[in-house]
Amino acid sequence: MASGPPGKLIVISAPSGAGKTTIAREILKRNPSCAFSVSATTRPMRAGEVDGRDYFFLSREEFERRVHAGEFVEWEEIFGNLYGTLRSEIDRALLAGRHLLFDVDVKGGLSIKRHYPHALLIFIEPPSLEVLRQRLHNRHTEDLATLARRMERVAMEMETGKAFDRHCVNDDLGRAVEEVQGLVQEYLTT
Repeated sequence: MASGPPGKLIVISAPSGAGKTTIAREILKRNPSCAFSVSATTRPMRAGEVDGRDYFFLSREEFERRVHAGEFVEWEEIFGNLYGTLRSEIDRALLAGRHLLFDVDVKGGLSIKRHYPHALLIFIEPPSLEVLRQRLHNRHTEDLATLARRMERVAMEMETGKAFDRHCVNDDLGRAVEEVQGLVQEYLTT
């Protein structure tokens, strides 16, 4: 049981390539009281990733078993892979008084808010669709078909992001990090 105040939840979401993961990592560095919420996925591990640190890498069968057992606060299939947030991980952190930072898609963010109404949802917007497309291309992590599928999701993500508590346009990474840091500090100290 926590000896101090309960933990808080911060969700950062955006279309792929808008900078959410880069911003989330910087926010974690600046806020030692925050821990990264590790999601579960069925996608293959990428070079440099570590099971339990970047994701809980599960087989499709194990993931689906946990879905049917009600163990996920949110989950979704994206581009043929399943992603989700385990309820046990959130509850364990909150009971220990730890703050969790989430780097999830927009639907997952809204689902977390439904289960934990006091969560802060921050949506990172790209400055334009062309800038977003160029950022995705420059990552060299997707082939052209995957890049096209990611771009097809952008309209839905931008529309869904309107329901988030706060918004930040990532037109300049340093400025965007400072803006999100200010939102996080305000939330954690109130």
